[in-house]
Amino acid sequence: MTDARLQQVEAELATRWPENKIEPSLDRISALMDILGQPQRSYPAIHITGTNGKTTTARMVERLLLELQFRTGRLTSPHVESVTERISLDGEPISAERFADTYRDIEPYVKMVDQAQPVPMSYFEVLAGMGYAAFADAPVDVAVVEVGMGGSWDATNVIDAQVAVITPISLDHTDKLGKTPGEIAVEKSGIIKPGSIAVVAQQPLDAAETILRRAVEVEAVVAREGMEFGVVRRDVAVGGQLVTLRGLSGTDYEDVFLPLHGKHQAQNAAVALAAVEAFFGVGAEAQGRSLQIEGVRNAFARVTSPGRLEVVRRSPTILLDAAHNPGGAEATAEAIREAFGFNRLIGVVGATQGKDVAGVLAALEPVLAEVVVTRNTSHRAMDVDALAEEAVEVFGADRVLVEPRLDDAIDAAVQLAEEEGDLGGAGVLVTGSVITVGEARVLLGRKD
Repeated sequence: MTDARLQQVEAELATRWPENKIEPSLDRISALMDILGQPQRSYPAIHITGTNGKTTTARMVERLLLELQFRTGRLTSPHVESVTERISLDGEPISAERFADTYRDIEPYVKMVDQAQPVPMSYFEVLAGMGYAAFADAPVDVAVVEVGMGGSWDATNVIDAQVAVITPISLDHTDKLGKTPGEIAVEKSGIIKPGSIAVVAQQPLDAAETILRRAVEVEAVVAREGMEFGVVRRDVAVGGQLVTLRGLSGTDYEDVFLPLHGKHQAQNAAVALAAVEAFFGVGAEAQGRSLQIEGVRNAFARVTSPGRLEVVRRSPTILLDAAHNPGGAEATAEAIREAFGFNRLIGVVGATQGKDVAGVLAALEPVLAEVVVTRNTSHRAMDVDALAEEAVEVFGADRVLVEPRLDDAIDAAVQLAEEEGDLGGAGVLVTGSVITVGEARVLLGRKD
């Protein structure tokens, strides 16, 4: 019965504007919050935007707060397998029953907003409203909120966060957010609120200038990676890496094991740690809790990030990675070179319409022997023949195979990988889209 209720809610949500269709306004979500009694104002928050690393950084922030015995709510998107992943309490997705109950609780008020506004509430706006209501109902001590797209006009931006986090900005959603990192940063820096603390990862120069200008305008304090905090050292380790992180106070947190691969994940960890330190600096210390080295080590050792260079099978090794823009793909390729000794790596790529597929493929080409192009089941999936044309331009026809079904594509990639003979040096990388990775995760039987 619970599964049927969840499926019914998902079907109703699916009738609304999808996440890639937006009308830049906070009017609808603000109206819903007004009717619900401003639930998003009943707890402090850490708000996270950027192009890459948002979800992993949010999960790291959450894990640090949980280590300190805070009750947390995390709002994140998109989901990998189940829509319930988007609303988490104390580090776990809410149950299907609670998700359905939350939707039914706010449904009458959503309909009131629909009737009063020129444009009905979108899929993402309703989910954001559900998350804020669920956090108030729990109740949580802290909300960790990931932006859906952009910042200023994102539905999550009705929250007044004490700490705003901006992960690395690169080119994505350029039709909606801007053509350069600096233009995109205008929208993303809109989450920095007056008097807040902005924790900023290393950025392209034009993006950094835009963010600093916004911070000055609203009199926010800025903490910058590489200046006020950062990664001091990192070494590749079995199953991840061993890092030393410098916090905002100048303290070095040494010998922190991070069970994730790549320089970018160490940087995400530094940003997450700085965000929690900044949160403590705006009032949380009054609760008598503080970050200690053992707590930091325990928290990071327990971090997971499904679909981010996640090993789901061995012999041959199968990796899942949700990189879907050139910046993310470059980070993935660098991490693969550093952490995995593949003699032969085969890519399985299923992309979404409107993405810079050529840029993603070009970033991955140096680490892939061959690529199998496919598609996921989403209505937004890129046509497999069009994707194949892009792949041939980058890899050449002799290195591209077409398999329209994802399960067939994975099987074909495994066979190609096994041609090397040494399974210890062979691997398969499934990538190109969060949806593709989520469906592959189901096919391969991986569950958290």
